[in-house]
Amino acid sequence: MVKVINDQVSHAELSLPEWGLLVRQARASMLLAKLVHWVESRGGLDEIPEAARRHLISAKCFSEKQSNDLFWEIRQLQKVARQLEFPFVLLKGAAYAVTEHPAARGRVFSDIDLLVPREKIGSAEKRLMIHGWMGGQNGVYNERYYRRWMHEIPPIRHLSRGSVIDLHHNILPITCKDCPDAGLLLADARALDKFDGLAVLSPVDQVIHSAVHLFYDGELEHGLRDLVDLDALIRGLGEQQVRLISRSSELGLARPVLYALRYSTTILGTPLSDELARQLQQVTPAKAILAVMDFLFIRALMPVHPSCTDRWTGLARNVLFLRAHWLKMPWYLLLPHLTIKAWMRLTGKEKH
Repeated sequence: MVKVINDQVSHAELSLPEWGLLVRQARASMLLAKLVHWVESRGGLDEIPEAARRHLISAKCFSEKQSNDLFWEIRQLQKVARQLEFPFVLLKGAAYAVTEHPAARGRVFSDIDLLVPREKIGSAEKRLMIHGWMGGQNGVYNERYYRRWMHEIPPIRHLSRGSVIDLHHNILPITCKDCPDAGLLLADARALDKFDGLAVLSPVDQVIHSAVHLFYDGELEHGLRDLVDLDALIRGLGEQQVRLISRSSELGLARPVLYALRYSTTILGTPLSDELARQLQQVTPAKAILAVMDFLFIRALMPVHPSCTDRWTGLARNVLFLRAHWLKMPWYLLLPHLTIKAWMRLTGKEKH
C-alpha cells in the first residue's frame, strides 16, 4: 500500500494476486476509496484487472454516498447553529469536506466531530437534543467518566437518521498534562461563507489537531489513513508550514507535531520546507527516544494485515496502547478506571 502511495510501484504493473493483496491492505486501512483517486490520477481504472476494478468502483460509490449524507447532516447542523450565539467548529473529516480540501477525497466518515467552548457545551447539547440527537446509551459509569474527565461528552445519535456526533470542548482530555487551552484554537477558527453558523480550525491548527489525534491515540488500526490525512494537510499548508512549530509550541503540543512530520516524511515522503526542517531540530528529542518511537510507530502505522507485520508489530501496538492511556490520564485515575472497565466486561455489563 505504501509503495503504491509513494509511486514506488506502478498500479498498472501489478498482477491480479498483487491487486488482491493491495485491496485487502487498503480496506484494512480505510483507504480503499482513496486508492481509487490515486489510480484515476495516474491513468485510470481501465488499466487494472476487472476483479480489482469492481472493488474500487464499489468503494468509490460508498464514499460518494457517505459524502452526500455528510453534507445533508451538515445542513441540519446549520439549523441548530443558527439558534446558538456561538458557531459549531467542525473537526477532522467534516472540516476537510466543507473546505473541499484534498484530504477529503475518498475519505470514509464514521461520525461528525464538533468543537464548542466548554462553558457552552450544555446549551449545545440541549439544542442538539431538541433536533433529535440523543445520548444516554453508554451506561451510568461511562456517562459520568466522559463528563468529568474527557474532552467530549458521550457520542450522541440521531433518533431517526442514525448519524453520530462527537461534541468536544477540547482536543485532549482535561486529565492530560498536555491538554491545551482550547480558547486559543477557537479564537483562530475560520467562519465558513457557504455554511453560516459553522466554522473550521485554521489550516495550521488542523494539522496540529490531526497530529494530536493520531499520536495520542492508542488504537492505531487506521493509523495509516490518519497519516495520509496529515500528508495532505501538511502539503496544503504551503508557506504556512513554517508556523507549525511556533504554533504547536504555543499550544504545548510540539511533540506530536514533531512525530507527525517525522513519520509523514519517512513513510509517505511529505515534502517540508528548509525552514521547517531547521525548526524541527529545535524540538527533536534525544536519539534514544527517537529510536524507540521509530521502532514502535513505523510498525504500528502500517495496515492491520498479516502481510504488513513482523514479529514485533504486536508488541509495538500494545506498548503504544499503554502509552496513550498513560499520556491521557495520571496513574491514580488510570488504574481505578481500567480496573472498573475490566470488571464491567467480566461481569457482562459492557461488551468488548
